[in-house]
Amino acid sequence: MSDLTGKVALVTGGSRGIGAAIAKRLAQAGAAVALTYVEAADRAREVAEQIEAHGGRATAIQADLTQRQAAAEAVEQTVRELGRIDILVNNAGFLAYGPLAEVSPADLDRALAVDVRSVFLAAQAAARHMGDGGRIISVGSCFNGRVPGSNFVLQATAKSALVGLTKGLARELGPRGITATIVDPGPIDTDMNPADGETAGFQRSLTALGRYGEAEDIAAAVAYLAGPGGRYITGTALAVDGGYTV
Repeated sequence: MSDLTGKVALVTGGSRGIGAAIAKRLAQAGAAVALTYVEAADRAREVAEQIEAHGGRATAIQADLTQRQAAAEAVEQTVRELGRIDILVNNAGFLAYGPLAEVSPADLDRALAVDVRSVFLAAQAAARHMGDGGRIISVGSCFNGRVPGSNFVLQATAKSALVGLTKGLARELGPRGITATIVDPGPIDTDMNPADGETAGFQRSLTALGRYGEAEDIAAAVAYLAGPGGRYITGTALAVDGGYTV
């Protein structure tokens, strides 16, 4: 396991699913963790309390990171309460699904706001505090490499834009020793995409392993990139998708 002792991480959308698994895994590796939520205050506090019950340090922050001031304040609160910020994990996402003919401008704006604008704003704010060894890690999607059918135009658009943003961050922040990477999940068993859901059989059939992954699989990849093993990895994506994009 990566040793993150003495590090401080901010995990967006950390109240459930993949975000909660990431927050717990980073804490298990020794990092102090701040996690954001928009509405699920009870869930966010529960994750923070679970981390603290195992001897870690954690704080839950209410923030809509699509808003510039809120993103800046979430970073500032992390630094104020936990002393610094070394790792930013952009996990908050929007499940954009539907046929092209029914996609509204509001749908497009929402997908780009959550999956791209919030990452840009959080990275902009966090980079001001990061030094050599800083990590910006975003949770993308297997749709970056393969769009298997109809109804995924919004998801593919927003997550592909995240690739360009990450490459730009890698180039700009590289001279300061800060890396920027993406973890692209495949089908992961969460409440947003359960392994017994309506389309689960189809999604499972698209993977080489023939099964769903778990949130902890994504958390393990994030922890690796956040630790010493990720120091020479930047501007690229790590697929954790069971062979979805093979």
